[in-house]
Amino acid sequence: MFSAPHSLLVQSYAPADMRAGGTVNADGFGLGWFADDGEPVWYRRPAPLWTDESLPRLSATVRSGSYLGAVRSGTPGMPVTEAACAPFAGDGWLFSHNGVVRGWPDAVAGLAEKLPAADLLRLAAPTDSALLWALLRDRLRSGADPASAVAELVTTVARAAPGSRLNLLLAGPDVLVATAWTHALSWRGDADSVLIASEPPDDDPGWRPVPDGHLLVARRGTPCRVDLAAIDSDRSLA
Repeated sequence: MFSAPHSLLVQSYAPADMRAGGTVNADGFGLGWFADDGEPVWYRRPAPLWTDESLPRLSATVRSGSYLGAVRSGTPGMPVTEAACAPFAGDGWLFSHNGVVRGWPDAVAGLAEKLPAADLLRLAAPTDSALLWALLRDRLRSGADPASAVAELVTTVARAAPGSRLNLLLAGPDVLVATAWTHALSWRGDADSVLIASEPPDDDPGWRPVPDGHLLVARRGTPCRVDLAAIDSDRSLA
């Protein structure tokens, strides 16, 4: 988060790979983790990560089996508010989106219409990421498998809004689901832990890129299990 050579703090002011999505991640940040009862806890601010002087010490006291950190570069025209910052949370999950939905909001208006009206009224912010979270949450509430729900969401949105960058990360107490969809993603792990990052925070040789168009699923176990699968155009996993 703060001490690695290319930590999330460094990535907030000197990112290495923005894919023409801006130059700095100065429009907010968020941290999320899971308490002992399995429910998510989150801390978000609509300001640059480097402005929060208390956070390095505060975050160092957190002990959790699953942890998510994100910095934000807001898409032009979208609000810079706390509610627009990842992670989004609810129903035992944490969620973040690295990328952009092209043609927002018209391109995905048809998908939004399929949500319950109450969910639309409760959107945290009028942003593409908040809508993606609402769409995914609706799938999860219907009992969909997390990996299949994420893969289906990516392909559905990609068809409706071609050219979108849809790196999604869904975190639960015992599972992580991430996609590489026109944006960089890497991972490394051992028998006890798995790290997933848009930009590796260090030069450890264990970092491996996730191929574009693929989904990664990491599950807690002895040892931890990591699976990679191609996302098919028919909304299934190869």
